[in-house]
Amino acid sequence: MTKEFEQISIKPGFMKHNGGVLFRKISDTEYEFKSSITKNHLNAAEITHGGYIAALIDAGAGTAAHKASGNSPCVTISLDIKFISATRTGDEIIGFTKIQKKTKTLVFLICHLQCKDKIIASASGVWKILNVKPSDLGPGG
Repeated sequence: MTKEFEQISIKPGFMKHNGGVLFRKISDTEYEFKSSITKNHLNAAEITHGGYIAALIDAGAGTAAHKASGNSPCVTISLDIKFISATRTGDEIIGFTKIQKKTKTLVFLICHLQCKDKIIASASGVWKILNVKPSDLGPGG
């Protein structure tokens, strides 16, 4: 592990509103992120809402794509998620992302979430590397 986790949800928005995401680089192709489940992350069955799991993967894996692309802005093209197990209030979810391939315009990756040594979800995705500066994207970009 190369460094401690850092909060990546610093701008106002969905993930900051939902408690934020901690992130760290392991290597040029491997990254970790994590979040702790609170009551507002639960669905009616009192387990973590699938939408939050999807958003967590999108934020964590998307940050990995961003870092792997040399900090270029990236947007999600596709994200395929398999929901495997449930989590509850107080659980810490840790995500692991592995960059499979990076081209000039795309990042291909796989990701899984785990809690207490069990897999919660697995995913694969493709991110588009935007050839713009973040300031060119406008407010919130």
